Amino acid sequence: MDNIRIGLVGEFDDTVLAHRGIALSLQATGKLLGLSVAFEWLPTDRIVGIESVSGFDGIWCVPATPYRSMDGALLAIRYAREARVPFLGTCGGFQHAIIEYARNVLCWVDADHAESSPDSACPVISPLACSLVETTEKVNIFNHSGLAEIYGATEIFEGYRCRYGLNPAFRQALLSGSLRGAADDATGEIRAVELSDHPFFFATLFQPERAVLKGELSPLVRAFVQACVV
Repeated sequence: MDNIRIGLVGEFDDTVLAHRGIALSLQATGKLLGLSVAFEWLPTDRIVGIESVSGFDGIWCVPATPYRSMDGALLAIRYAREARVPFLGTCGGFQHAIIEYARNVLCWVDADHAESSPDSACPVISPLACSLVETTEKVNIFNHSGLAEIYGATEIFEGYRCRYGLNPAFRQALLSGSLRGAADDATGEIRAVELSDHPFFFATLFQPERAVLKGELSPLVRAFVQACVV
């Protein structure tokens, strides 16, 4: 049986449904695939260097922001991106994957999150036009995206608990390179992104980990776990 270790970037909170869903999703997916899946919660304020995250087969940046340390979260995401370690970001992980790319690939050093820096001159993450708190919405997956291949569909329904997303003012500039949109919804706003030059790097504003709470297993979580097998 293969053994894999996954680092969960964020501060665990048992009252957060997504956090409970993540643990259950990984356990159930491992059982389905015949894998031993171990995971460790990595509080962002304890991520102070590459050694904090380098021992894992995959990195999942989880919901529930603001994190204690944005720098810690961004360091983990940058490591996964540059070292080509399988990466999944959900909700807050989606938001911070975009900030990391803006800062370290596009060199927008002032790229920021409106939740923690409301007066930022470069709020690549801004309040959603319509808040998505405890809602289930249709997601339109883009044809020919890696996400479409994973789901085998172009329309899915997913749960959210989120008030912030990709600022439409920065969409074209952010998504014109290796970071590309993978899904939107009825509003036309981006709900998932992926890196075209990375073996497995996906980030979604929705929370696929919630599927397990309804007795289902997310294709995206399954694909992530499979990508982590060395």
